[in-house]
Amino acid sequence: MMLERLDKIMSGSGQFSRSKARALIQAGAVTVNGVSIRRPEQKVSRDAVILAEGQPVDTALFVYYMMNKPAGYESATRDGAYPAVTRLLSPALRNRGLFPVGRLDADVTGLLLLTDDGGFAHRVTAPRAEVPKTYEIFADGPLTAVDAEALASGVTMRDGTVYKSARLELDASEPAHGFITVTEGKYHEVKNLVASRGRHITSMRRVRIGGLSLDESLAPGQIRPLTAAELNSCLKRE
Repeated sequence: MMLERLDKIMSGSGQFSRSKARALIQAGAVTVNGVSIRRPEQKVSRDAVILAEGQPVDTALFVYYMMNKPAGYESATRDGAYPAVTRLLSPALRNRGLFPVGRLDADVTGLLLLTDDGGFAHRVTAPRAEVPKTYEIFADGPLTAVDAEALASGVTMRDGTVYKSARLELDASEPAHGFITVTEGKYHEVKNLVASRGRHITSMRRVRIGGLSLDESLAPGQIRPLTAAELNSCLKRE
């Protein structure tokens, strides 16, 4: 079992600065499995129950969250043309260094993963991993079975960009509405695929990553942690 410095675990939670963690420990305000610890350098297990002033400390090495991303925010950690989506996080989660997994344009809403685990983020977004992402779209005109067949065959744009096979599921009751599933995640891929068929997207939201679907009970901007089963499902191929 790996042991780590108590002050490191506490500061890594995002709840305390390193200096604040040390001060609390030295003041006798921190217990580990019910035992008061006064040495910041004391090594303990992340499996231990750590309390600071009677409140639990998050000891997880990494954390994973689902967000229902609202429009008007960039999938970034710093503001750009639009505010960064991390503005919607609590101070503790921002202090942990959470970042969005992949990118959604400011006008695109829906399922967004946030974590501090770079390895996990790479496994979800790497093109060779071929983790499918599904987007609900509304176009400025009807989409047809011919369009679906064209996307399924792969698309080469005028600038030479090549997109692999994508699945377009049509809404029989509303021809301008459908779902597109891609596995590459190239820049503006879904928008360009629709544009290749002479249409433009008027509304778009991501509803699925791998085997994980957006929790529709989350209001725009809300987040919740992923369960262990959901975390595994993010990497599921079709």
